Amino acid sequence: MKHFNIFIILIILCANAVFGAPRVKLVSEYITPNDYASNSAFTSDSTVASGLYTVAKGTYVYLRAWNFGDGTAITSANWSFVQKPTGSNATLNGITGLDTWQKFKADSSGTYEIMVSVTTSSGTHDTTAKIYASTYVGVGGFDGVAAQFPNCMSCHGNTPKFQDIFNRWKTTKHANSFKDNITSGSSSYGTESFRLHTLGYDHFMFANNDGFDDRASQLGWDWNNYPHPGAGNWDTIKTHFSSLVAFANVGCESCHGPGSQHVFNGGDTNRIQRDLNGGVCGKCHDSSPQTPEFDQWKNALHSNTVWTSSFAQTNNGSNNLDNCIRCHDGKGYVNYTKGIGTNTNGFTQADQDMIACATCHDPHGNNNPYGLRNRPSGDDTLANGFHYTNVGNGAVCMDCHKARKDNRTYVLTQVTNSRWGPHHSTQSDLFQAQNFAEFGSTLQTTRHKDFLPNACVTCHMAPTDTSAANKNKVGGHALLLHNEDTDYDHLKACENCHFGKTRFDQFIAPVDYDGDSQIEPWMDEVDGCLTNLRTTLPPEGVDSVAWQLIQADSSNVTLRKAYFNYLMITEDGSHGMHNPKFAVDILIQSKNALLGVGVTTNTNEVPATYDLSQNYPNPFNPSTRFTFSLPKGSNVSIVVFDVTGRQIATLVNSKFEAGKYSVDWNGTDNGGALVSSGVYFYRIVAGDFVQTRKMALIK
Repeated sequence: MKHFNIFIILIILCANAVFGAPRVKLVSEYITPNDYASNSAFTSDSTVASGLYTVAKGTYVYLRAWNFGDGTAITSANWSFVQKPTGSNATLNGITGLDTWQKFKADSSGTYEIMVSVTTSSGTHDTTAKIYASTYVGVGGFDGVAAQFPNCMSCHGNTPKFQDIFNRWKTTKHANSFKDNITSGSSSYGTESFRLHTLGYDHFMFANNDGFDDRASQLGWDWNNYPHPGAGNWDTIKTHFSSLVAFANVGCESCHGPGSQHVFNGGDTNRIQRDLNGGVCGKCHDSSPQTPEFDQWKNALHSNTVWTSSFAQTNNGSNNLDNCIRCHDGKGYVNYTKGIGTNTNGFTQADQDMIACATCHDPHGNNNPYGLRNRPSGDDTLANGFHYTNVGNGAVCMDCHKARKDNRTYVLTQVTNSRWGPHHSTQSDLFQAQNFAEFGSTLQTTRHKDFLPNACVTCHMAPTDTSAANKNKVGGHALLLHNEDTDYDHLKACENCHFGKTRFDQFIAPVDYDGDSQIEPWMDEVDGCLTNLRTTLPPEGVDSVAWQLIQADSSNVTLRKAYFNYLMITEDGSHGMHNPKFAVDILIQSKNALLGVGVTTNTNEVPATYDLSQNYPNPFNPSTRFTFSLPKGSNVSIVVFDVTGRQIATLVNSKFEAGKYSVDWNGTDNGGALVSSGVYFYRIVAGDFVQTRKMALIK
């Protein structure tokens, strides 16, 4: 019987592993000023929320039950308090329109433990979460006013780590905005701005939690009694209300949560929080139109986390290009910038941090523009070892938006599954015209990298459009250059060089690169060249690629090189616009390599006349070579015919700059089959120049 019971348990466990089961996390959700203003479900609460689990006493907490296990919808949820502080009258209440949410007001300091039991189509699951409600204790030590217990720096000021953080923070706008504005700011500066520039100031609702407003009231400091602004206002606070200085800034607890429960429970680190949750910034920076950055970020792809179970890697701490978490997790990237590994053993989607403000910007401050995070020395390098320079603030973007594989070694490995390839963010490689599998000839390149001082940032973070339909949906921290809803292209950064251009389809290629007899916009030419390569890759002639057939041809390195390049351009996602000249050249070169056509540049000198040389050797077996010369850039077609005039093989069909080029033909037709012995003719058409020569294949 005992063995039978164990067997049944194993069956249940295996069934859960195969078919999935709910796993639930209680998420503390943020509510920003824009959320509060635009959603009536929150307006009645008159509050904002940071999304932390350490919250200010007297404020609302918003919880969401999230099934991260198998993703099935929650059909019912039962909520209850497991624990509340003594004297608390908090109750859990639903939120209109948000079936999996509950809220409560943390009316007392202490620990709230909440349980939720959910039901989905795949099963049930219970989970709990703890919320710590506290009051504020202040930073301490700011602007020469000594820290007093329980100020943060009364304890943390003795350690080098926190001294460094404090010394960087004290020079930032977070530390000095209130001080500067009451001293020399606008005459309109007042209490509406205090909630953005001071610690714990009430947002819309009254809450007595020892924030700046409460401390000021206790001490008798009243803004109405002072000039707006006044040169002596700050000195008056320092001299007569010195304990208020610790709260007169955006200090530690603004981002880590109020600290009284942390201080008076032996420094319990569960009761203070380090979190990259965007809501920590959004509670102040989502206040359009003055601070539109958060609204823009919510429209960016960065605000949507990407997750696969493969992120739970065992190569913890490597921080190399094979480490997923360094780019797919906010904490992982921050750790990478500090040279710290991220332990991902047992990592689940519930552990993942979003890519939000504090991922790229250090809220403690530094000497970098916009407080962008310091980065590891020497990491401005692509997978093939190419070191890039002069990319300005775009270096932060390039930390992640680059291929994970060195083409030179990777194309020697076998294709084993659909995930074989450079990875999904190859923008830096195309921008730099680097790390593509090459076949010998010189490739043209666009000079974007020479004229964009901040690389990615120059274009993608150009100021947003001012129209209501596109505002905050393109440019800025939205990063997008196209609004699908309005079909608007955001070309503010392009206007300095490309005068009068308002749409991407106004950037016209100089010639017909894709061979469809039309000179089209660059994006269409690149897409056409992609299609040409895709239909040349296995299974050939079909507008799709079968990686299994590439896997089967295990000794064909040329095939893997062409496939690698196809994926590099596809996964760049810009339709080649990061470097269109290079994109069409590498695609054409890859296609020609698959067709057995090798084209190499013989010299950088410009010939005086057009010419097509006699092939050598002639007769030949199994391959032969000839050259062609171009006095100016031309669209070149070279085709092989048999004695009946039937077209056998297209060796060249692309745009070439002026120069002299060699072409190799391996005696195969357009389908890759070897042709029979006999006489053949090869003809070049380059602009108005046409010439035909004869050759013989003898086996």
